[in-house]
Amino acid sequence: MKKYYLTMLALLCFMMLHPSENQADAYGWGYKKNNDGQPPEVGKYGQILEENGGYYLDQSGDKVVYLTFDNGYEQGYTGKILDVLKKRDVPAAFFVTGHYVESSPELVKRMAEEGHIVGNHSYYHPDFTTLSKQKLKKELDKLESAVAEITDQKSMQYVRPPKGTFNEQTIQWANELGYFHMFWSLAFVDWHTNNQKGWQSAYQQVINQIHPGAVILLHTVSEDNAEALEYLIDDLRKQGYTFKSLDDLVMKDMLPAPLLGL
Repeated sequence: MKKYYLTMLALLCFMMLHPSENQADAYGWGYKKNNDGQPPEVGKYGQILEENGGYYLDQSGDKVVYLTFDNGYEQGYTGKILDVLKKRDVPAAFFVTGHYVESSPELVKRMAEEGHIVGNHSYYHPDFTTLSKQKLKKELDKLESAVAEITDQKSMQYVRPPKGTFNEQTIQWANELGYFHMFWSLAFVDWHTNNQKGWQSAYQQVINQIHPGAVILLHTVSEDNAEALEYLIDDLRKQGYTFKSLDDLVMKDMLPAPLLGL
């Protein structure tokens, strides 16, 4: 027994002297939804993003929105979503995984060909907070290369961590690797393919939460989203909203304040 305790003590001392490369706390992106036309309050998460290179919102106060979609696998609705975006001349970003690129290359090609951003959702969809910087880089590089092989988009700069799990270290590492973390300020449970509630439900979820500068997260596996999208675009435009690309969001943030009025 004494030998056991000595061994455990030695192991504990080793762990204290040689901490893991990514030992910071893990967070799950989240916030309390607002239905008053104002952005949600994200607490300390906002400061973490600001300090380490990430976004969830356009904080200018302008009536702009940014459509983003997560694509882990295909359920048959992405084509219709792309049809609506093309018909309504709306830019979007699609965050894809390695599985999606392998299983639906024609849709990924179409996203890029029609001017949308193909974002990095990692190749194998791991929890970033369990990875070393080297393994995180491998995940991001592998997905970037897979997209570059089949499209004219040869590089990526936006990453969305699987399940929204992150910490200061993962955001900083991704930023050092040339990426901005892109979270969201408007979302709802839309990914249960066997529990779709009709397009009006998806429509109302977005309308209830809409606010200036919203980064909207939708999942393309949702039939409700595909059916609601055209109504959402038309009605948000009637409310005075403009649809912008994530590139516009980042560029706006980087421009000196006097130039924003030009």
